Amino acid sequence: MGETSITSFFEFESAKEPLLKEEILKVGNVKSFKKGELLIREGQYLKVLPIVLKGSIRVFQTHEDREILLYYVQPQETCIMSLAACLFNNESPSYAITEEETDVLFIPSSYIPIWQRKYMSWNKFVLKSYRNRYDELLDSFNDVVFKKIDERVISYFHEYASNHNTNKIPLSHQALAHELGTTRVVISRILKNFETQGKVVLHRGFVELKK
Repeated sequence: MGETSITSFFEFESAKEPLLKEEILKVGNVKSFKKGELLIREGQYLKVLPIVLKGSIRVFQTHEDREILLYYVQPQETCIMSLAACLFNNESPSYAITEEETDVLFIPSSYIPIWQRKYMSWNKFVLKSYRNRYDELLDSFNDVVFKKIDERVISYFHEYASNHNTNKIPLSHQALAHELGTTRVVISRILKNFETQGKVVLHRGFVELKK
């Protein structure tokens, strides 16, 4: 069952309870996914909680023909939308798709509240997940309300470059529009202005951020 990957999850989170580790190894299930695989659909009832061990997952909602990015789930993290759906037996309000080759640890939803009462580290993990996503979503809300779309685009480029240690952002105009919850026409106009200003160089399939 991929015991090594599960063990690395606990080492990262400093979870030391031997009984919790034993239960995870007993009921957990690790699966590998290729880039672009849909893990969760909007409206789906979830029976397992996904925890990313390697890779990343993009969580988003759709409205008419537009996508609204909510957040990314990175290694050692879970999706709070999935967590809430599991805890309250609700439909998932969002989609989740892999951004790259990704290993996911799945925990049966029935164990989530039980482990919160039994194990301090698991309860801390759940609460920390909610707190981190709350802060992240609040930052995103502030960006949408207080920043112009061109400011959000250039901020996205700089954040991507910093996180991935590259000045090449491998996104099409349409993909970037989905990331920022706007339209392809708006993104194309902004990128053309950026190129005129010498901030970026436009290529087929990616944008080069000038240093």
